[in-house]
Amino acid sequence: MLPYRKLAIFFYNTLLFFTGDSENNSLIGWLASKFLLFLPMKKFFWIFSIYKPKNNSSMKRSFFLSLPVILSLMFGCGDANRKPVELVSPDGNLMIKVSSGTHLNYEVRYKGTVVVANSPMGVTINEVNAGEKAVITTEQRYEEKSVYPWVGIHDTIVNHYNGVKITLKHPGFKNFYLDLRAFNDGVAFAFTVPGTGDRTVQGEQTTFRLTEGSTVWYHDFYMHYETEHIKKIIDDVKEGEWMAPPVTVKLKDDLGYLSISEAAIRNYSGMGFQADGKNGMSVRLAHEQPASYPFVLRYGEEEAERLAQPPVITGDIVTPWRTIVVAPDLNALVKTDISYNLSPEPDKNYFPDGRFADWLQPGRALWGYLTQVPRTLDGMKLLSKYASDLGFEYHVVEGHWARWPVEQQKELIDYGLKLGVKTILWKHSKDLWDMEHRREFFKHLSDIGAAGSKIDFFDHEAKEIEELYLSCLELSAKYKLIVDFHGASKPTGEAKTWPNELSREAIKGFETRGPWARHNVTVPFTRMVAGHADYTPMHFGDRKAETTDAHQIASAIIITAPLLIYAGEPADMLNHSAVNVIRQIPSIWDETVVLEPSAIGEVAVYARRKGDTWFLAALNGADARTVAIDLSFLGNDNYEVTLVRDKAPAETLVSFNRKRLSFGSKSGVLINSLQLNQINDQLIVDLLPAGGFVAVFNKNNH
Repeated sequence: MLPYRKLAIFFYNTLLFFTGDSENNSLIGWLASKFLLFLPMKKFFWIFSIYKPKNNSSMKRSFFLSLPVILSLMFGCGDANRKPVELVSPDGNLMIKVSSGTHLNYEVRYKGTVVVANSPMGVTINEVNAGEKAVITTEQRYEEKSVYPWVGIHDTIVNHYNGVKITLKHPGFKNFYLDLRAFNDGVAFAFTVPGTGDRTVQGEQTTFRLTEGSTVWYHDFYMHYETEHIKKIIDDVKEGEWMAPPVTVKLKDDLGYLSISEAAIRNYSGMGFQADGKNGMSVRLAHEQPASYPFVLRYGEEEAERLAQPPVITGDIVTPWRTIVVAPDLNALVKTDISYNLSPEPDKNYFPDGRFADWLQPGRALWGYLTQVPRTLDGMKLLSKYASDLGFEYHVVEGHWARWPVEQQKELIDYGLKLGVKTILWKHSKDLWDMEHRREFFKHLSDIGAAGSKIDFFDHEAKEIEELYLSCLELSAKYKLIVDFHGASKPTGEAKTWPNELSREAIKGFETRGPWARHNVTVPFTRMVAGHADYTPMHFGDRKAETTDAHQIASAIIITAPLLIYAGEPADMLNHSAVNVIRQIPSIWDETVVLEPSAIGEVAVYARRKGDTWFLAALNGADARTVAIDLSFLGNDNYEVTLVRDKAPAETLVSFNRKRLSFGSKSGVLINSLQLNQINDQLIVDLLPAGGFVAVFNKNNH
């Protein structure tokens, strides 16, 4: 046998021995490539025959034994050509595939159709991109199926997923890890890069490349998260445009919807997106994003420049989960729990009773910011009295409380408690940047008997700001205080780990001016997919702009949070013909159903159940329409029904928005009450432009 043929057989037998060991395969591939480099061309072709077989059977065997040798010599056979890792959801509808080579890439399919096209993934640490030259070496699969109680838009969450932990080899990091999880309602991935000492994260090289023809709803970062969404075809989104998560996507051909965001931020920066002009949304960490107008206004250009430096992380670097909700319809989109299922459980040291301790009570609150009530002790007592009259559980007091003597602060709180109303006190987040100041503040709240705090003006997602959120939650939990974050970034599952976070703004609400109709029928399917929102609903004065009273009442049912803070004049609510309905609206729900007439930016129709009572709410956009609502969610029970419908204006409405001058009227509702037995029907509702509708179905058990 010729020496070259012997050497080829040696390579083949060695390769067989090491099959399955990817680290050694890469070595064999390298040796084979060197052999090929120095092999004369005519000698190379001798390998095809290796030796002359004695019969046809051995000829076939010779061919199949020789083929791997040829391929390994030509291309190598190590990690670079390893089969991609595929992970499928428990129901089999979703699949995420990750491949390695010159760069880590992933793809997401739903029911066999690509919904996120082949896209790069990676994180840059100390100027080295872990996604480049990363090679898949091993994978470890796992799964989870559990159920836990919840406080929010439904009372139970199912946590069911398949997972895989992929070990990756990189010349700059040795081994690091990529975790994938596939739920029935979405997929997620996160990197862990072990290490010691301080390292700088310059950014991420992850992109979400959407399919051609997809429709996206998004907003930029100019007003941080307090602005309106725009709607575009992804093909028309220009390179460089900023897109704040969550970004909602409608897939073409009515395949379904996506919502793209993140979950479980810890020791890391918040994430946004920048369009690449090629249907892709590239991850940009907080230091890479333009500072928002509110941040520069409150803290100045110098502070914005300081936070534009990349974050330094000590020890292991663990990215937040990058999440892609995939839903067949708006009902499934709104009810996703993926961010909660990816977040850690509450710390038993702070929450031994889970999320159902007495001090974690959800509820409704009055807020004096937009009222004409004087900012005095007597004025705030009056608001606490109004809250009690409405049956509300809380009263949120703006920052003027801090100018009062401690005795007056405690007097207000004690007065409210006698009426069954707890007090929440406002604080500027800048006053809490120092840890000692934080400790003093939350201890003071505990000492005077406050229920919690409303902390405002974060306006940034830098690592140190994200750490401030968590520190405030932890110290609040220590003193059994609830928290409402204002001027905040989007929720990313924090309420799972810290049940004392009962609300978070990150939405354009009644602090600002309208028009409202299109905004109010967009945010239920965009911002609200991420979690609760402090929108501060329901105003019957000029601030409601073009919307009707029924629209305002319906907004408290659809745009909600466990701490539901009302914006309007309490006297207007108490004197309203629908006051008995307003009093009944809860802040948490046992069940939510988004009904079929709903369409993003056009109309939102929700059915929500609390106990034996169903609330049906419709928010209409700018155009009048008639909707047919299927009432099958009611089952075959008997109900006492109250209908709240708009009274058509006797005259047109003309308003000077900022001057609060209005001519004409778009106020008033009509109330109808009736008994209905075994409802099996459609409800046909005429909706005015910017109008609304509410029906309350109280189950009759007699």
